[in-house]
Amino acid sequence: MMQLGTRWATGSAAPASVPAALRPAITEVEARGLVGHWTLTWLEGRAIAELDAGWEVVQTATGEVVARPFED
Repeated sequence: MMQLGTRWATGSAAPASVPAALRPAITEVEARGLVGHWTLTWLEGRAIAELDAGWEVVQTATGEVVARPFED
């Protein structure tokens, strides 16, 4: 089941609901100069932050955080 989390603009502080583990990777993606809005969702208990400029930051089943271009 997928639950909608929250949404926020690049350059603004991430909401408190964004897991601390994702925050450094989100900062790294934003440092690329990308602008847009992030959407935080949860899939199978794992956080996914998707930037509408084409990137995602995901927490894998092993807990690793990966930032990558979005895959359709």
